[in-house]
Amino acid sequence: MDEKVILDACCGGRTFWFNKHHPNAVYVDKREMEKRTIWTSKDGTMTREFEVHPDILADFTKLPFDDETFWHVVFDPPHLTRAGEGSWLATKYGRLDGDWRETLRKGFWECMRVLKPHGTLVFKWNETDIPVREILKIFGGGGTPVRSKNKQKRHDGLACVHEAAGGRGMTGGNPPGWERGAR
Repeated sequence: MDEKVILDACCGGRTFWFNKHHPNAVYVDKREMEKRTIWTSKDGTMTREFEVHPDILADFTKLPFDDETFWHVVFDPPHLTRAGEGSWLATKYGRLDGDWRETLRKGFWECMRVLKPHGTLVFKWNETDIPVREILKIFGGGGTPVRSKNKQKRHDGLACVHEAAGGRGMTGGNPPGWERGAR
């Protein structure tokens, strides 16, 4: 793992990547899915296929890495709460169930835990079901949202640099009860 400097903490179908097999990245997801058709046009002439093949099967709320392992972490978690269980949207992007606020909070701070001091976390979000302002509240605010020019897709991106002292992220501090090495 020493040669891997980038972590994609919830890779799904690696749609974030131009090079879906980047030699410096390790891809993690809690799902494994063989290629299958997730959408077919009404006339049957077009289809969309999707597959999930992570390098490591794990949940982004409990990553199997030591503290300060990666220089860069990509955090593109599920963003849908209302997608039907068997829908192509839920299949492709995943779905947040139950206490999604706590799931995202844990995931964010787990990504910060495995990030090296002065490393970069890239967070991608789509506001289809949950506005980014709600996500910023969960993470403690701060950071600078960068909005996509395509307002119909409603994508946001946040980047934050891991400060050397204490693993501070967008909040300038750690959440209550968070300590390095403690999960």
